[in-house]
Amino acid sequence: MKALKNILVGFAVSFLGSIPLGFLNIIGFEIYSKTEIITLIFYLLGVISIEVFVIYFTLIFASKLLENKKLMKYIEIFSVLFMFLLAYVFYSQSGAKVENQDVLEKYKDYSPYVIGVILSCLNFVQIPFWCGWNLYLVNGNYIVSKSNLKFLYIFGTMLGTFSGMLCFILFLNLVTKSSTGLSNYLMSHIIPLFFIGMGLYQAYKFYKKYFKTKK
Repeated sequence: MKALKNILVGFAVSFLGSIPLGFLNIIGFEIYSKTEIITLIFYLLGVISIEVFVIYFTLIFASKLLENKKLMKYIEIFSVLFMFLLAYVFYSQSGAKVENQDVLEKYKDYSPYVIGVILSCLNFVQIPFWCGWNLYLVNGNYIVSKSNLKFLYIFGTMLGTFSGMLCFILFLNLVTKSSTGLSNYLMSHIIPLFFIGMGLYQAYKFYKKYFKTKK
């Protein structure tokens, strides 16, 4: 029963956590819209190949990582800047010539698995995300992190991330393919604005956490 519970809880948390419109989902959507499903699968496998290590180490060292306020502060600063960088990349690419419009043009010679690995390494937001969730789940006795049961929890999270991203990307592709205008508007306006909004939101949380409380 504990084994099944670990798998289901891990699946639920990672599935829901992977659905929001993040940059890994956007890149996955770009890959799928320009190639085929097998390419997307290899990309997703690259993403979860890094996430599995993040989840494992944050599960083991979650409390110690959260106590390292200097490290967490740097991670949060990078996350804010990275959102604005992504907004600029997508907006600048949308205004380029058609033959150079593909955001992934510079990565075309790389394996989709390698692209997934590289971009997942840049997803520093997952560190505080999994630190917080792992502490909450362990302290609330929602999962058992002792012995080999923790690997079943991690297995569940991998299934959840893969399934959540795959479902979201396929759904986004279905919606945009029904309207070419929507697809172009998505890449040129909606996605850049989304990343700007995420950057501003994270910047506000950073300000509130480190400056507003000191007043």
